[in-house]
Amino acid sequence: MVSIVQNVAIDCADAYELARFWSGVTGHPMHPEAEPGDQETVVLLPEGPVLYFNQVPEPKTDKNRIHLCLRPETSREQEVERLLGLGAAFVADHRNPDGTGWAILADPEGNEFCVLRGAAERAATTP
Repeated sequence: MVSIVQNVAIDCADAYELARFWSGVTGHPMHPEAEPGDQETVVLLPEGPVLYFNQVPEPKTDKNRIHLCLRPETSREQEVERLLGLGAAFVADHRNPDGTGWAILADPEGNEFCVLRGAAERAATTP
């Protein structure tokens, strides 16, 4: 017997608005009945667990112990620019001169996530 991951839960101050941001990040819809003011909502991913947003009273105080890593369909740099345009903040740069590495961004509530290289970038630097 094993367990299946049902969702990735993200505590937040505004479940609807943060789910709206992540819906834009992933290009996948929020639950069709989601409305502003909802204390819980989800982003429906096509495979695997959903992103579950749960409104909590306490603010985020420390670095995430678990975070999402995104692999863009475009280049890492194009995706970083797109995500900054959606409202993400740049946190740290772990990109290397040879094209490897990642960028750390934060969503509008300060939850950190990584943007990795796209498939074409990985193929160009893999021996």
